[in-house]
Amino acid sequence: MTTATFNGVTLAQSDATEIVEGNHYFPSDSVNWEYLSKTDNTTRCFWKGDATYYSVSAGGETREDLAWQYQAPLEKATHIKDYVAFYPAVSVD
Repeated sequence: MTTATFNGVTLAQSDATEIVEGNHYFPSDSVNWEYLSKTDNTTRCFWKGDATYYSVSAGGETREDLAWQYQAPLEKATHIKDYVAFYPAVSVD
């Protein structure tokens, strides 16, 4: 079971993550969405497409753009559609 935690709070937990470029991508239904809020930030990856970002608020701290998701990925990344990944400030074990 792979778990993502921030400030002692479990953000996501799944035994079905996808690993892409060293990042665990968690299925959307394994994410505790009450700790994430969508931001206006977006980026574009040449092979994955456009990413949307989420701030994380947990354990008394809020960090901007700490998680991201590809809601409409390009063809080579369709296996991570709607999956969520986290920056290293989130512990993934």
